[in-house]
Amino acid sequence: MLKTILSISGKPGLYKLISQGKNMLIVESINAEKKRFPAYGNEKIISLADIAMYTDDAEVPLYDVLEAIKEKEQSAAASIDPKKATPEQLREYLAEVLPNFDRERVYVADIKKLITWYNILTSNGITEFKPEEVKEEKEEAAAE
Repeated sequence: MLKTILSISGKPGLYKLISQGKNMLIVESINAEKKRFPAYGNEKIISLADIAMYTDDAEVPLYDVLEAIKEKEQSAAASIDPKKATPEQLREYLAEVLPNFDRERVYVADIKKLITWYNILTSNGITEFKPEEVKEEKEEAAAE
């Protein structure tokens, strides 16, 4: 699911990939407006499936971090307000979700963005974060 959810630098929020045109993508905002517009190649566009968070020993895919937040919040919106929380509160919150995150390479702005993205996704009914191939691998491993 996260493969078609995009972040576009310089634009707030998240966008869903609708179609591809020549030298551009057609995206739709993930909010009540559902506004569609073209996103061009000169904009920095990244799929949420390609993002990972630094930990002390490796990188953890974003979908694992989002799943951990979902478990902590029991599929509800985040209990912390990223705009009003202090940097210490944000770091404590992430430590509950991802205890071994790299405190030097994960910035407060990253934590704010993570929580904001989680809230956008859950408020718009997107709660399946794991890619299909990961789900299938885990089901096969459980069946053996």
